[in-house]
Amino acid sequence: MANQYEVLGKAPEVKDLQKLSGSNLHLQIKNLSAGYGKMEILHDFNLLVDKAQSLCLIGPNGAGKSTILHSIYGFTNIFSGQIEIDGKEITNLSPAEKLKSVGIAYILQDNSVFPDMTVEENLLMGGYIKDKTEESYQEAQKVLQKYERLNKRKNQPAKVLSGGERRLLEISRALVMRPSILLVDEPSIGLEPRYIEMVFEILEDLQKNEKKTIIMVEQNAKKGLEFADIGYVLVSGQTAIVGEGNDLLKNPDVGRLFLGG
Repeated sequence: MANQYEVLGKAPEVKDLQKLSGSNLHLQIKNLSAGYGKMEILHDFNLLVDKAQSLCLIGPNGAGKSTILHSIYGFTNIFSGQIEIDGKEITNLSPAEKLKSVGIAYILQDNSVFPDMTVEENLLMGGYIKDKTEESYQEAQKVLQKYERLNKRKNQPAKVLSGGERRLLEISRALVMRPSILLVDEPSIGLEPRYIEMVFEILEDLQKNEKKTIIMVEQNAKKGLEFADIGYVLVSGQTAIVGEGNDLLKNPDVGRLFLGG
């Protein structure tokens, strides 16, 4: 299959990752070993993703998928290796610095809206580290203009929203800081099928029309690979298989292990 590199005991090499990422490199992880406390979960991990490209991480529970997002954002212990944005090393910046100075936003997998705050107040919380609150307000208004579902309920408490609308609010709140990279942890978790479609349509719009780079962890491997330009299959903190999303969907090993095929 085109642009697919499979391993049985041999990890894909950086040159294989480069063929998938192209020439407009935005984020690169180099030989990263990271984890929590003294426990190392990622071992010599590499990742390359282009500007406005989407990458989906799939694999069994405990493979290290969320640890990759946590490491990019600054929630893990980095034992070795580095993370770069546009060639600038950001490995040891704090999460606030990464959001503010290099435009990385993290959309958590668990329900992180403030239920008793209004929809608009929740959006404004997305700009809590902006120096100028007026800018946050302007960005929040742009988001409300973009998403009619939220605009209609902007003065209502967030607890009245459906699961899909809460997910939309979580994504939208991250947009108030005008990030260039979105780290999205399990966008479909706990959602009905119609809301899953809505969330992926929103992510596609952000990638295609607003040129956001998206790195996603998705337990629904079929949905994630259908959406993403490229996919990495993780096993035990290392990359086992990489390929274009559509190619991985056709891969019998991926199908057997992760797609129920």
